[in-house]
Amino acid sequence: MTLQIGSSGLRLYPEYFDRQAQGAVLAALRGVLEAAPLFTQRMPKSGRPMSVGMSNCGPLGWISDERGYRYEPAHPQTGRPWPAIPDILLRLWSEVAQYRHPPEACLINYYDPNAKMGLHQDRDEADFSAPVVSLSLGDSCLFRVGGIKRGEATRSFRLNSGDVLVLGGDARLAFHGVDRIYSNTSTLLSEGGRINLTMRRVTRAPSELGSNLGAPESAVLGSSNR
Repeated sequence: MTLQIGSSGLRLYPEYFDRQAQGAVLAALRGVLEAAPLFTQRMPKSGRPMSVGMSNCGPLGWISDERGYRYEPAHPQTGRPWPAIPDILLRLWSEVAQYRHPPEACLINYYDPNAKMGLHQDRDEADFSAPVVSLSLGDSCLFRVGGIKRGEATRSFRLNSGDVLVLGGDARLAFHGVDRIYSNTSTLLSEGGRINLTMRRVTRAPSELGSNLGAPESAVLGSSNR
């Protein structure tokens, strides 16, 4: 079942992954995090630490520090390339993204019971015709989404373990965030909390290079928009 929420580009697939499939994703993710451990990102300029633990997999990984927001090919602490995106997540992208090229980054965000994510846009990528595809694992959260301008009206709904959310089309640049985590709503993670996996296409695919969509290519590895 697919739910259309507001704009035509925002699609919610409730319980897209059942408990067995969620366990398979989690097993693959444990291997990824052994090679690329969670670390604390910092806000640009201020250097203030974010409340969400983060890592990445795929050819590129999203980084935030005093230098700004950007994608880089290696873990900032280990210096090693990011692990490959697990096949089960690549299949998810092929099933729901409605975009013919593969993702280049999968952000891994771990929310403890007190973590939040303020309203923001995902705009550090070069091609906004590619969607953002996310999978929720573990405790439920209250997700908030607005328009493409800060200050526009927002609406909130709950995301549960196994839910898949797609931000594409006219919702690709929608402001969104996580207001709260509902503790003890899932037993998937033995340590509790919530994991959100977010896949993106970072660079323009060869056939898209003539398009005017998205940010300039030079912005991908050195952007400070958020």
